[in-house]
Amino acid sequence: MIAPQELLNYLKAQPFRPFRIHMASGEHFDVRHPEMVRVGRNVLILFTMVSDSPDLFDRWETLSLMLMERISQLNATVAADEK
Repeated sequence: MIAPQELLNYLKAQPFRPFRIHMASGEHFDVRHPEMVRVGRNVLILFTMVSDSPDLFDRWETLSLMLMERISQLNATVAADEK
């Protein structure tokens, strides 16, 4: 389980560094911008943005904090290669 405050620490870091959330199921989700995420007490909502407008989102995923195993930093080359 990842605590809400731990996620907020990653999101509010200055400068922001992209990171990956690893789930118990083996899935992973990349957070490239702090605006992509809303943190709740038990869940995280991860938005996928419309490419031509950062204020609009296409879809979202609701992720349980209880099912998160770990967070890892994305280095710049991985983040650029996976776009």
